[in-house]
Amino acid sequence: MSSWSVSPRRIVLFILATALVYSLNAFLLVSKPHKPQRPSYLTEHLPYNSTVLPHAAFQPPEALLHRNADIVDTFASYKYRNTCNISSLNLHSPFAPLCTDRKSLLTAMSSGGRIGHDAPYMPRGCDFRWFSTEEICEILSRFEKVIILGDSMMRHVVGSLNVLIRKDLGYGAVTDWNFSPEERQDCFCNYQFNVKACSVQGIFKTGDVVKNDPESLACPANTVDVIIEQMIRFPIPSDELDRLRALLPSEKPTRPYAFVFGHGLWNDLDLQATLDWLDALLDVSVQQAPWLGPPSQPMIPHTRSRGRKSAVAAKGERSKQGSGFWPRLFLTPNAAGKEKPDEWLVSQGNKALMIFEEAVREEVKRKGVEHLGTWNMSIQSNKFDGVHLDLRGNLIKAMMVVNWLNMLEVEAF
Repeated sequence: MSSWSVSPRRIVLFILATALVYSLNAFLLVSKPHKPQRPSYLTEHLPYNSTVLPHAAFQPPEALLHRNADIVDTFASYKYRNTCNISSLNLHSPFAPLCTDRKSLLTAMSSGGRIGHDAPYMPRGCDFRWFSTEEICEILSRFEKVIILGDSMMRHVVGSLNVLIRKDLGYGAVTDWNFSPEERQDCFCNYQFNVKACSVQGIFKTGDVVKNDPESLACPANTVDVIIEQMIRFPIPSDELDRLRALLPSEKPTRPYAFVFGHGLWNDLDLQATLDWLDALLDVSVQQAPWLGPPSQPMIPHTRSRGRKSAVAAKGERSKQGSGFWPRLFLTPNAAGKEKPDEWLVSQGNKALMIFEEAVREEVKRKGVEHLGTWNMSIQSNKFDGVHLDLRGNLIKAMMVVNWLNMLEVEAF
């Protein structure tokens, strides 16, 4: 009989050895801090021979594995998919080429358009991804926390992110675990973003979902942390700044933090008020969390004077300081709709919004903050009150934010 013959004793030893290897591997994964990193298609060159269709306005998406989710309805398994009657393919039609860097991505997403009212939104020049829920969970897990600061438009971005990670088109953006029968009727599908009936029922942080309805979260436990702090006016009240400080650790965490800002309408599109608002938040953040800035020198606070000379000087100081890994994105307000009250058409109408978006893009760049415009994406979409987008529009806005997060070089943290 061969010395390698199978025996019950050898089978038991093999099983024990295998179990030991798996146990050791699991221990190492738990004990070793998670190093966030982007997927290989963003960090490695993938050869692709495109098939060009002559005279076509848009080329078909690349036949690559990571684009599979773009060409199917990622909402097919979502709760209330058929009742709400929304397909991801109604929101985004994929094409080639895919944007390959953040600058081209943000430019494309900010300057695209639609072929008809509420048609799928098409970025200009290159495409963005429409991620599956599993991909969104992985992208968000690269960050210790994603902090969103701003008004009700930004709250709706958080709500839409929760729709995506809860796989629930009917109630994913709201606290449906404590709803009355009336609320379940009034805040369903598109009406989750009705600010008159459902504003207080919106989800402000994923921690509330984990606490009250953990089974609804599709992401692995304790891997995702998205939160909004509503800060709508400048000057910013001290208690609101204290809430921001409470979110930021003084010591550098294992994974990076990402910040998304949105502001404008509550200060009547006053550019200087918006820049002062942003400066105040940037200063408080880096004072509370010095690891956000350069390790060798402290950040210099802004001079928030209304005078142009001091403002320009402060911008110059900021431009010299941005060497830390501190991802920051500013979203300007979406387009106005026909229901916008007449008294606001001059100060907050579409002409004012377009001018504001262009000015903010240039000003925040000087502060090391990236910009995503939403006017083009929203001009041909439904709005409840002439201001706030419905579920469809907010899902597109949220997916654009996820695309920005996906492009961030988290390996540098």
